[in-house]
Amino acid sequence: MGKRKFQTLSIVMPVYNEDKYLEDVVARVITQPLPAGMERELILVNDGSSDLSWRIMQKLPDKFPGIKFQLVNKPENEGKGAAVRDGFARVRGEIVIIQDADFEYDPADYPKLLQPILDDKADVVFGSRFIGEPHRVMYFWHQVANNALNLFSNMLTNLNLTDMEVCYKVFVREVSDKIKIKSPRFGVEPEITAKIARMRLSGRRLRIYETGISYSGRTYEEGKKIGWKDAVSAIIQIIRFRFMD
Repeated sequence: MGKRKFQTLSIVMPVYNEDKYLEDVVARVITQPLPAGMERELILVNDGSSDLSWRIMQKLPDKFPGIKFQLVNKPENEGKGAAVRDGFARVRGEIVIIQDADFEYDPADYPKLLQPILDDKADVVFGSRFIGEPHRVMYFWHQVANNALNLFSNMLTNLNLTDMEVCYKVFVREVSDKIKIKSPRFGVEPEITAKIARMRLSGRRLRIYETGISYSGRTYEEGKKIGWKDAVSAIIQIIRFRFMD
């Protein structure tokens, strides 16, 4: 297979109370190398932050001239899923990646995430925190819950992913345009997974790849936001979007 040519990478970034990290994360995102001739656009969605995130977002176009920004300010916090949905609606590029507004995920992994799509081997690429790359040692019970949710999702979608809950998901535009997100919070991860497992392009199943990424998880004191209620919600979303949606 030959390499595909793409003009623009769209980076959708939900933002909720990340004023400590936001500008530095954006700086790291825009310094990552892209294939020759490819531009990037940053779609930042402020999800009702109560800190200085929106004020910082408004200053980013002046601090990083030459970068295409779309800034969305939501007056109330609706959750990551709603923010991703609003970001997808504004995408202009041919490739779309979801980026968190903190340093748990490293934009230096972009080249390996993009490569299967550039090589025309994949329509969707999942990162994985669990297949050989460095990661910060964190909570045991979070890992147990993640493994259980991943297994349950794989059983119902017939995929063999190792990290369904990962933030880093990359799509060709034809796929992201078809994903109509309904889960407002962290249930967006199993929802997207269930929908791409069922989706077709030109009559064929999607080509899904997975590649190892580095991961530096945060503690709750450092701003981690996902909890046990989100795990329960994820189970509900896995069932919902497999059988009832």
